[in-house]
Amino acid sequence: MASRLDSDLLYSLSHHPRLQPNTLGSPTKKRSNEGQWGKGVILDSVPSSDAPTLATRPHSWLSSWMFVPLLMATYLPCEAWGTTFKVAIVGPWTCDPLFSKALPDTAARLAMSRINKNPYLSKGYWYDYTLVNEDCKTSRALARFAELEGYGSAFLGPANPGYCTSAALLARSWNKGILSWSCLKPNMDNGMYPTFMRPMPLSSRVLFAVLRFFHWAHVAIITSEEDLWEATGQELASSLRALGLPLSTVVTMEMDKEGPRKALEEIRNAHRVRVVIMCMHSVLIGGEPQQKLLTTAMDMRMIDRGYIFIPYDTLLYALPYKDVKYPALANNTKLRKAYDSVLTVTMDSGERDFYEAFKDAQDSYEIRSSSSPEQVSPFFGSIYNMLYFLAMSVEQARLAGGRWVSGDVLAQSKGDFEFDGFNQPLFAGDYGEGMQARYVVLDTDGREPALTVTHVLEAAHTHGKFGGLKYTGRSIHFAGATPNNDPNCWFSPYIACSGGLDGVTLFLLFILFCMLVSGGVALAMDFRMPVGFGLGGLGGGGSSKIILTLDDLVFINTQVSKKKLNEENMAKSSLDVKTPRHSVSGRSYVASSPESSNIAVFEGDWVWLKKCPNGESILEVNRSAQAVFSKLRDMRQENLNLFLGLFFDSGIFGIVTEHCTRGSLEDLLNNEDMRLDWMFKSSLLTDLIRGMKYLHHHKIIHGRLKSRNCVVDGRFVLKVTDYGFNAIMLSQNIAMEAHTKPTFMKKFRFLLRDPPLEKKGTFQADVYSFSIIMQEVISRNAPFCMLDMPAEEIVAKVRSPPPLCRPSVSVDEAPLECIQIMKQCWSEEPERRPTFEEIFKQFKSVNKGKKTNIIDSMLRMLEQYSSNLEDLIRERTEELEVERAKTENLVAQMLPRTVALALKTGKPVKPEHFDEVTLYFSDIVGFTTISALSDPIEVVDLLNDLYTLFDAIIGQHDVYKVETIGDAYMVASGVPNRNGNRHAAEVSNMSLDILHCVGAFKMRHMPDVKVKIRIGLHSGPVVAGVVGLTMPRYCLFGDTVNTASRMESTGLPYRIHLNQRTVDILHSLKLGYKVDLRGKTELKGKGVEDTYWLVGRDGFDKPLPIPPDLTPGASNHGISLDEIPADRRQRFLDRQKRMK
Repeated sequence: MASRLDSDLLYSLSHHPRLQPNTLGSPTKKRSNEGQWGKGVILDSVPSSDAPTLATRPHSWLSSWMFVPLLMATYLPCEAWGTTFKVAIVGPWTCDPLFSKALPDTAARLAMSRINKNPYLSKGYWYDYTLVNEDCKTSRALARFAELEGYGSAFLGPANPGYCTSAALLARSWNKGILSWSCLKPNMDNGMYPTFMRPMPLSSRVLFAVLRFFHWAHVAIITSEEDLWEATGQELASSLRALGLPLSTVVTMEMDKEGPRKALEEIRNAHRVRVVIMCMHSVLIGGEPQQKLLTTAMDMRMIDRGYIFIPYDTLLYALPYKDVKYPALANNTKLRKAYDSVLTVTMDSGERDFYEAFKDAQDSYEIRSSSSPEQVSPFFGSIYNMLYFLAMSVEQARLAGGRWVSGDVLAQSKGDFEFDGFNQPLFAGDYGEGMQARYVVLDTDGREPALTVTHVLEAAHTHGKFGGLKYTGRSIHFAGATPNNDPNCWFSPYIACSGGLDGVTLFLLFILFCMLVSGGVALAMDFRMPVGFGLGGLGGGGSSKIILTLDDLVFINTQVSKKKLNEENMAKSSLDVKTPRHSVSGRSYVASSPESSNIAVFEGDWVWLKKCPNGESILEVNRSAQAVFSKLRDMRQENLNLFLGLFFDSGIFGIVTEHCTRGSLEDLLNNEDMRLDWMFKSSLLTDLIRGMKYLHHHKIIHGRLKSRNCVVDGRFVLKVTDYGFNAIMLSQNIAMEAHTKPTFMKKFRFLLRDPPLEKKGTFQADVYSFSIIMQEVISRNAPFCMLDMPAEEIVAKVRSPPPLCRPSVSVDEAPLECIQIMKQCWSEEPERRPTFEEIFKQFKSVNKGKKTNIIDSMLRMLEQYSSNLEDLIRERTEELEVERAKTENLVAQMLPRTVALALKTGKPVKPEHFDEVTLYFSDIVGFTTISALSDPIEVVDLLNDLYTLFDAIIGQHDVYKVETIGDAYMVASGVPNRNGNRHAAEVSNMSLDILHCVGAFKMRHMPDVKVKIRIGLHSGPVVAGVVGLTMPRYCLFGDTVNTASRMESTGLPYRIHLNQRTVDILHSLKLGYKVDLRGKTELKGKGVEDTYWLVGRDGFDKPLPIPPDLTPGASNHGISLDEIPADRRQRFLDRQKRMK
């Protein structure tokens, strides 16, 4: 035993990394106070012969004798070196050639070498590794993993997600840490997998963040036919479904000649799918299946028809892209064009890409491989990074407490550390979040074999969640049409999305859309007529009255007027002097006063009254104010809200303008039900630019420009209003109103640094105000909303820079050119701000020369309305379908299907004669006694349990349940569907099954009391029909019904009672039914007949309950009190005494 220990110890010492010659030139150090030989020293298992070790020089025979003194010293007290922490690296390193290209042995050797050189990491353990080859068949791989308990202190792998959770359970039983990049099940850090750690971000969450940014919810997955990739596709689909996506199509591509085409045909036939995730090796690192798939998609015209392909495996490593031209694309023109439809999502490389880092390691002789970096898979770097992350986590767990780091202790390491990865800096998230890497979206243009970054995705470092993508300035080059956007509800955990529409609904929507377009064109043609209210002085004829009074305007209560008044309300309002009813243009309005309403009717149309402050102090409207107003009234442009007159009456002074039914721009932006795409936002901004360009061209300063002073009419045309309001106030010598808190929040749009100029305004101030409105429209939010500061603080910062305080708008929300225009308009130096003439020219380039006129805006809004109506109709249709299915299901349970279909189509259900059917009657023996001994709820439970059992049995036979009355159960066969003579066999088979099940049935409240039933069968003619309108019933009539009931009532417990007619039919069928003659039986109304017992059938081997013995002189139709439990019997007797 001692010699064996000595030899093992000599071997272990001779292979210990500290005692091997150091190829890196750094001296080894002895551990102090880490333990004594023979006291708590934990030695790892001896490495197998094929287990790789650190890079070493060859040993001479002299170096082997160096360890003899050490062996002798083991019998003396001495200090020990640290314990070895071995990592078993599990993967398909031999059966999968592309995984072997990652050089896992070299990557692990390099990682262990650097880890053991790190003074921080080598304080507690020396690290070693074992390379374990994973079988490419899932079943054999799992069986192999179950044998790996002694191979390491922790496991990196497996690579196959098909058994990843099973491997995690095995590691839990061994209490060893397991790190796997392939486990795609979310929330694996729960109690079921206490030793599991995720070494890198969950790839399904990365994909979800990308799909959420582009609003692509309907995706499909194509996998190659290897077990590993098939399992990856299935697990990825489950993970994406758990995140809320409606993924239903997972296709395995066979590797024969027609395999790619068949797989793509399934994708093309899938509903609304335009995005395909490819679970297979990337073609950029030599994946042949992906090459065949993409080139076949090119042949099938899927590339230029808007399909997007996303490779999965690039999520697992940092694919080089800076100044890299891939030979697979450079040497294959067809593949290069097909790859234009591929969006590659991969880890960012940092300052050095993988090729550069690998070459540097070769130059420093840390890597002895002669392979060129381009021949090595970038997954090499991921293996290195995961091993380094594991070592950092182990050391952190060891410092937190504990000589030996077990699996559960390792999984609880808090993380939150930084380290240098193979070619990029990495950060470990909190408590099992793994390495938090930066991801990039790469795209090609179909012409060059290079990849460029279009978007960047930063990990959020909180529970594996990700933020949104950031646009880098380069747009994605789509080979064909851009895939349609899906609703946001697919990406929200609080909103449930529904499916599509059927053909009828789509046809109705198409008809509705055509009607809306026709109406829109009619409105557009009507709008081309001279604009105006038919007012004199505005149209060239009639009165040129400027000052309006209550004689000219009828103020209305809009809240009441919008409701349809019934005759009673009309009659009441016509008698009420305070609320007279006025009829204008065929509509009824409830009158109001200018003090309580801003909306009035003027010459048959609605108008808006803009009240001036301190109007009660005005005695008359002076000539200067009338002159200013006359000039403003002459401003005629489609994007200006027309001035109609000055209202002066009842102590109120104000301006009367057109009333725009859509409200202000601010109201429109705050209306969450209104969807605003960029084209519509661009139309609104273009209308605003045109209106302001017209005003500035006529030397008119607005001075109060804000989203509240931009109104939208019924045709969704934006109009500028309140222009010249300050001039009228000054000419009438009205003091400007003090800013209340809501208006003060918008004061920063004007001249904060020169309050005297605020009354008049400047042209440059209008441009600045326009830029703030642009920010509101683009972000669809309040000004400066992203700063999260009080309004007073924002105003102070704008008034007194530096630093310069301006809103920030994401480049994802608007074209880059539009954001540049906005920044120019809020320039700190007023003279550097563009004029509205220049803004208009620049904005035309943003829209690429497309005209955004009134008709375009109207048609877009009609299209928007049709989209909203489509969603509404889809929701209502689905609700209707659900309710209809419920109703049909309920009717089908109450009536036969043929009868229910006839009633649903409105056809009459006529009574029908059936020549011969077989009826079944049964009841419970002693039901009256059982009911007396039970509570009502217990009786209900008994019948419900028993009839549920019967219902399950009759579903296996061609019978129809007619009704249940109390404990009586009636079934028929041969009605309503005729089945020849089989009706007798169906009912007989059902009776035997029921009798078999009743033998084992027990009551909940009296389990010791057996439930006995009597069954009676009879065959003969009946008439069937629906009776009644309220709760209609399908009833059977005829003497056969009475005779079947008599057969049941004259039967005995646990017996099936037949008459001669039913026996004759059973014998004619020759199915081996076993019948015993009972003898003469008197049937009420029938006399005395021979009757029979059905006792079995050939092939029926289910046990039947044994009928009780007959007691002479007894009725044998009830239940004896002796069968009732004593406590129940006593309760019954006590109840009888109380009743007496």
